[in-house]
Amino acid sequence: MSSALATPAVHPGPPPPRPVIGPGARPPLERSRDSIVSGVSAGLARHLGVGAGSIRALFVVLTLVAGAGPLLYLWLWVLVPWQPGPAAPTRRSPMAWIGVSAATVALPVLVAVLAVEARDAWTSRSFSPALVAVVAFVSVLATAAGCWAELVDRRDVDRGDRHTVAVRAAAAGILFVVLLAMLPRVDSDGIVALPALAVPVAGLIALVGSALASRWGDLSGERVRRIREEQRSAMAAHLHDSVLQTLALIQNTAGASSEAARIARAQERELRAWLFDGEAHPDSDLVTDLRDYAAALELDYAVRIDVVSAGLSAEQASGELAAAAREAMLNAARHAGGDVSVYIEGGSRGVDVYVRDRGPGFDVTAIPDDRLGVRESVIGRMRRAGGSATVRTAASGGSEIHLHVGAPGDARG
Repeated sequence: MSSALATPAVHPGPPPPRPVIGPGARPPLERSRDSIVSGVSAGLARHLGVGAGSIRALFVVLTLVAGAGPLLYLWLWVLVPWQPGPAAPTRRSPMAWIGVSAATVALPVLVAVLAVEARDAWTSRSFSPALVAVVAFVSVLATAAGCWAELVDRRDVDRGDRHTVAVRAAAAGILFVVLLAMLPRVDSDGIVALPALAVPVAGLIALVGSALASRWGDLSGERVRRIREEQRSAMAAHLHDSVLQTLALIQNTAGASSEAARIARAQERELRAWLFDGEAHPDSDLVTDLRDYAAALELDYAVRIDVVSAGLSAEQASGELAAAAREAMLNAARHAGGDVSVYIEGGSRGVDVYVRDRGPGFDVTAIPDDRLGVRESVIGRMRRAGGSATVRTAASGGSEIHLHVGAPGDARG
């Protein structure tokens, strides 16, 4: 049992701190997560200690040297990693819509070239280099915009699926217009001029292929997650019959005030969170915050705190209600000990939090003026926040602190 109690936390800890950069050391070559296009220029500028504008100008100049600028940019884009961080990369520049807009503006140029060539009877059945260039320009822009929206913007939380569908529909429409404009220029033998027609056809194939590749990746990821959840469920069933029951037996045998019970309860809480909550980390709402705080109090005081919630609550953990509830829990753990119950109820009238203990109880009016824990940190805080806090002590012992915050528009409080 001693080995079980000494088991480290199941959840992996935070990543190790990044090494401090010395005065003469260069920052690592990493792409910024808040970027205009892909973060290559900003990351390279930070690494070299120059301005980002200078790096962008360098890429433009290198473009004139046999197209080396785009090749270098793509090479860095593929090889340079993102900066570490939990947030998903965001791009301020709407690259997909820029590509669609440029292709749309170029469509009248295509119509003008077709009209000019139609005047010449000799070239009406042929494809000039100018026509091929315009067709390729429009098709490549539309294809790149559609693929960018599917493969890059779709994972951006600021854009999402609706943006992807709109861009891909616009790109496909442009490619169909180009294809329909070129189909009448089939010669009398029925042979299509491949240099002009292959590009829009390839663009449509690329749009379909990028969508299929993205969906295949989603299905593969979902399959992996489902397999992990099945393995987690099987492990949970096994551990529930062995380890969790053993930890529960230790708590019931040792009592809530013993050191062994507190350690066993902490291990049980962490193990249950890993088994049943999965890999998703919930947002810091009121329930999550109070449960985490209860776990911390159990390690510092001889207390066992049960947090139960009912109903839906949009109250954030950073609100005054959470701060007052934490103070009430701390007061119960410090002065009452034993078993403490925290009940959270959310509804259309607002949010209620009940903190009950089985201690000797106390009278708020008898608390000295210099003791501001319950009077100011709980009752005063709730009053200033537009809510209410009441303290009730039972004749047989034990106390209950009731906190209430009304919903927007609720007259109570």
